[in-house]
Amino acid sequence: MGVQVVWFKRDLRSADHASLAEAAARAADLGPVLPLYVVEPDVWGAEDVSGRHWAFAAECLQALRQDLGRLGQPLVLRNGEIVSVLSRLHADLGIAALWSHQETGNAVTYARDKRLGAWARAEGIAWNELRQNGVIRGLASRDGWARKWDRFMAEPLRQTPAALQPIAGLAMGALPTASDLGLAPDPCPARQRGGRREGLAALDSFLMERGRTYRRAMSSPVTAFTACSRLSAHLAWGSLSLREVSQAAVTAVRQQREEEQSRSSWTGSLRSFIGRLHWHCHFMQKLENAPSIEFQNLHPAYDSLDKPFDAARFQAWTQGETGLPFVDACMRALIATGWMNFRMRAMLMAVASYHLWLPWRPTGLHLARLFTDYEPGIHWPQVQMQSGTTGINTVRIYNPVKQGYDQDPDGRFVRQWVPELAEIPSTHIHEPWSWEKAGHLDYPAPIVDHKAAARTARTAIWALRKSDSFRQGADSIQAKHGSRRSGLTQSQRRSNRSSRRDTRQREMKL
Repeated sequence: MGVQVVWFKRDLRSADHASLAEAAARAADLGPVLPLYVVEPDVWGAEDVSGRHWAFAAECLQALRQDLGRLGQPLVLRNGEIVSVLSRLHADLGIAALWSHQETGNAVTYARDKRLGAWARAEGIAWNELRQNGVIRGLASRDGWARKWDRFMAEPLRQTPAALQPIAGLAMGALPTASDLGLAPDPCPARQRGGRREGLAALDSFLMERGRTYRRAMSSPVTAFTACSRLSAHLAWGSLSLREVSQAAVTAVRQQREEEQSRSSWTGSLRSFIGRLHWHCHFMQKLENAPSIEFQNLHPAYDSLDKPFDAARFQAWTQGETGLPFVDACMRALIATGWMNFRMRAMLMAVASYHLWLPWRPTGLHLARLFTDYEPGIHWPQVQMQSGTTGINTVRIYNPVKQGYDQDPDGRFVRQWVPELAEIPSTHIHEPWSWEKAGHLDYPAPIVDHKAAARTARTAIWALRKSDSFRQGADSIQAKHGSRRSGLTQSQRRSNRSSRRDTRQREMKL
């Protein structure tokens, strides 16, 4: 009969795994299940990939191998190009069926999937790609999308198979190191650890304890590292499924209602979190519908903006040495932890795009490599949104000094990550150049006048948006990619209203 290959990609779990469940249910007819992960040089050599990504994914793979081993057949690892790997397996064992989840990935994985599809058709092998989130492949219209999302998330979780038949004589394969993959050293001392156990622990602690202040504490990096769910990396790499997270959050809201706390801030935080799960897939749907968003301005009018690449400004921004304390603190914290809350991600991108007038593609790539939770389907639409190139979103040019005063009023976060400013008085912490002893600081002066730079950027951006042709293009983009409020439940609408100022700028990293 051959074997059924279940190809794991960014779905590194055995629970609520539709492809694994479906293949196991057909084992008697089609053959035993071969769970496979392929370490692909093209994928791991792409320009948006980093060592911290592999470190997290490797921990997820180790946990998955153990989980599957307890079922009878551990995860098999192979190195190489996917078509070549599957061709060898087909020649050795015979592939009766190929199973995987749909992936809304980058250009490299998109091209890879097209090659694999052509090979599978030529070999007469059925490749079954199943959904694992709210993204709908081949979507013709966004109308009713929210209702479809709700229906999918309400479906029963797929049960982990009770057992998998061992496949004799099959080498399991070794897990390579980042160095083996040619990835540059990427120290990230405070990175979250990967693996399903870690993900479940984060989910439980958020829903039972940490999330109580989520709605009011998520905007400031001082509180967000604890108050946010910290599930984004586990969702990006698939150690948790979005559906199980959604159902767990809905259950937590129901429990609050039963305890007559439906009006409490705790319930409000949970509803706000559920609303953001919708937005998670909303942004992924954009890249699914228009893969070119990764490389091209969503609104072509922005092609005319002259944004030469300034290497000195780019280097200062990437190293957290712009001379703008709150910006530098956020960048350095991101480098060390692999995570940042949505508002500060938006600010980092906006400062690069407006104040430093840098093109969004190289700055977006840099952030992609730093985010342990990098999800291409969320990242690139958000990069464009925060850079003002979508044509349908409000242009938000953050004042990086005001953000510091608003989100870190006593300078605690800045002092933690920019120790050069540890001794500066709180009255000057966000504007050290205004301190009379600024000349003695081992900290650079601002590389731009942030107020003047913002005025210049605003003038250039709004000049483009005034034409009739721009508005016509924006209307077309809104029709294809804009959100739809119809189909949301009343509680979801309340959740969205409560955070209306944030929904168009959030980075969706939960």
